[in-house]
Amino acid sequence: MIALLLLPLALPFALPALARRALDRLAPVTVLWAVTASAIVLAGCSLAAFGTFVLIGLLKLPPFAALGELVHSLHTASDDFVVPAAALSVGVLAVCAGTFVRSVLRQARAFRVARMQAGRGPAVGDLCVVDSPHPDAYALPGRPHRIVVTTAMLRSLDAAEREALFAHERAHNKGGHHYFLAAAELAAHCHPALRPVRATVRLAVERAADETAADSVGDRRLLARAIARAALAMHPARPDRPDFAPAATAGPVPQRVQALLSGAAAPPRRVARWIALVLAACAAVSCVASAAGLIDVHHQVEVAQGEGGDWF
Repeated sequence: MIALLLLPLALPFALPALARRALDRLAPVTVLWAVTASAIVLAGCSLAAFGTFVLIGLLKLPPFAALGELVHSLHTASDDFVVPAAALSVGVLAVCAGTFVRSVLRQARAFRVARMQAGRGPAVGDLCVVDSPHPDAYALPGRPHRIVVTTAMLRSLDAAEREALFAHERAHNKGGHHYFLAAAELAAHCHPALRPVRATVRLAVERAADETAADSVGDRRLLARAIARAALAMHPARPDRPDFAPAATAGPVPQRVQALLSGAAAPPRRVARWIALVLAACAAVSCVASAAGLIDVHHQVEVAQGEGGDWF
């Protein structure tokens, strides 16, 4: 039982390296779906494992054992392991909950400010211009979706580069990329090992928008130049916008520019197939292990209650 519960807690440590390798080998859109889905599954399974350890630890205490109507002691691994594991799980869950609440409050506040600023500026279709001396441009989710650009950013680019930048931001809104960023942020607050995955998902989001915008504009060099000039204009200012609002200047811009200039090369099918298979296997093993662990704990509780089998 304990080994089954440890597996969902260990597998998330492998995902950051697998996600980075997937981004080098797979198409950005494929990486976006595969890595985000894997992160969500691993996060959910790890939460289930942490919660199960907490439950086991509580049932070791006489008041909770009486509340659970246990007539026998719960048959688990040694208390020297179970009790510290339960205490550690409580601490991890408390820290994760605290960081999640702070992140939600901060992001909600940033989103309200961004929507207010977009509402005050002149709008042409989905484009909102904000009068600001700080260059910035990003895709703002909501109803309706908006593309927010500051006057300073407009002055930093020529007409063709502006259109390329707008195409990139429209690709974000069309692809619903804010959902992937929000999902990666949620997963990062469920298991500490999943926090580095946020950077990979953000880069995959930008790479996917780059490819969509390049097809729309029809000039990869123009798009690469627009992204590079926009990033230089923003440096070194820190943008004041929600983290789930994707922007053309996010992520490692030199790597993205190089990918645009070198062209979208198709990865070897065999390598791509193996990477996708490993990601799926990690998620599947985590699901099976956590489910089996939960079923076993449920059975042990029934036995301790005098039901579901003989007591040994």
